[in-house]
Amino acid sequence: MKRILRRLKFMLMFWKFFPFLLEFFRTPEVNHSKKIFGVVLIIAYFLFPFDLIPDFLGVIGILDDVMLAAFVLERFVKIAPPALKKKYGLLDKVDK
Repeated sequence: MKRILRRLKFMLMFWKFFPFLLEFFRTPEVNHSKKIFGVVLIIAYFLFPFDLIPDFLGVIGILDDVMLAAFVLERFVKIAPPALKKKYGLLDKVDK
């Protein structure tokens, strides 16, 4: 349960991720294999047609999509260099 709450809190910081992701893909500090892995995660997220909970169930149905998005964003933060995490205030958010 603690992990789920931590992921939800992580998703509430979503506004920080657009500039973070742009810099993640532009910076030479991140090697190409990590960038390719990131692109694969994004494509898999959008192409994976299976929902654990159907979206027509309202808020509960959207929860699995939010959790999956949080998982993908956490992976980006975990593989990012420490300087990039520190710049966007994400250094201690995922590395616990």
